[in-house]
Amino acid sequence: MTIAKHVADLATQQSERLVFFTLAQLCIIILAARLAGSFAARIAQATVVGEIIAGILLGPSLFGWIMPVPFHWVFHSTPSGPLDVLSQLGLILLMFQVGLEFDFSHLKEKANRRVVLWIAMASLLLPFATGLGVGFMSAPQLSPEANRWVSALFVATAFSITAVPVLGRIMMELGITKSRLGVIAISAAAINDVVGWLLLALVTAMALAQFQFPLFLAKVFFVLLFVLAWFFFVRPLMKWAVRHFDAEHGISATFLGIVLVSIFISGMITSALGIFTIFGGFIMGVILYDEHAFAKLWQERVAPFVLVFFLPIFFTYTGLRTNITALDGVGLWIWCGLILILATISKVAGVYVAARISGLNHHQGKIIGVMMNTRALMELIVINVGYDMGAISVNVFTMLVIMAIVSTIITTPLLRRWLPHVHGQHGGALLLKY
Repeated sequence: MTIAKHVADLATQQSERLVFFTLAQLCIIILAARLAGSFAARIAQATVVGEIIAGILLGPSLFGWIMPVPFHWVFHSTPSGPLDVLSQLGLILLMFQVGLEFDFSHLKEKANRRVVLWIAMASLLLPFATGLGVGFMSAPQLSPEANRWVSALFVATAFSITAVPVLGRIMMELGITKSRLGVIAISAAAINDVVGWLLLALVTAMALAQFQFPLFLAKVFFVLLFVLAWFFFVRPLMKWAVRHFDAEHGISATFLGIVLVSIFISGMITSALGIFTIFGGFIMGVILYDEHAFAKLWQERVAPFVLVFFLPIFFTYTGLRTNITALDGVGLWIWCGLILILATISKVAGVYVAARISGLNHHQGKIIGVMMNTRALMELIVINVGYDMGAISVNVFTMLVIMAIVSTIITTPLLRRWLPHVHGQHGGALLLKY
């Protein structure tokens, strides 16, 4: 009995210690994210930019560098398991919200359809090809322990992605969500993200199948089967539940429980299929994209908690993995600069050319290109998946984090500078607005 009691007391102490440090980490993370987000808004940046940078600064790049002892005491006194779990849980809920925000009705406009499809294709194909080349050439030097093709595919996917939630928030701040240019950009970004997530799922399946073609085809088949099952069977059930629980006018505790369980089961299934839990959350959101009243209630009542509590945890967890000071050689910084320049040029130039071909003018092409270059959150999700799988090294991870931050930081200032040129042109305002 004495030994059993001693073991129980020890377990209780360890549990209390874990809870104590987890709560300390959450206090620091949430406060830092709020302060950084508020500061970013004051200097005309998107709030999410400040939150991302706060996460990086709380990691070894700054906090761990200038105050190593407090840093290790706060973030390494206990295992990082709770922070990891909360980060992944937040991502599942966030990806549900991303899917819920998609509005495919924009593509019904005949005047926009051709432009949107041209821009969506250009924003995917040229960056993917560029990233594939960069990833394949750099893999032996930067990620020598990873499979060369898997590493290249993850870098290519990271080059291709556009962050719809962040772009949407920037557009709302600038008041261009209802403009023709805004509709084109968000529609193209939505297509980009749908294809990007499918691409991430395929690349992940391919990597886990270790390039065994029959196993890869089996994984692709089951992923397609999952998507079809969710659209043809789960979607009608969820839409019935929305009506039954009157979720268009209020989200009851019972219905919220049903939604959360559905999101988690969806994530569990995609995890079992080998394409990570976040894809399951995303698909759950997509199948309810046209439930606008429910989506609005979710954004008003549930989304703020996800954005204030869970999202900063993900940014900080990414920051704890990012060590800018580890890029301590000239060669590494050259590679970092090359990745940043090529990722930006391939995205902006590809979209600009597509915009001009489809009938937009010079200034509109520039604006669309910069908007589609906004990567931020989605980029961080992709590279975290790649890092977890061992497809990219910590150095490549850090370089892609820097690229994600820079591509997002430059968006708002450039749009504020260029948008007046569009409005000021003869007929520009008519072309921009419906």
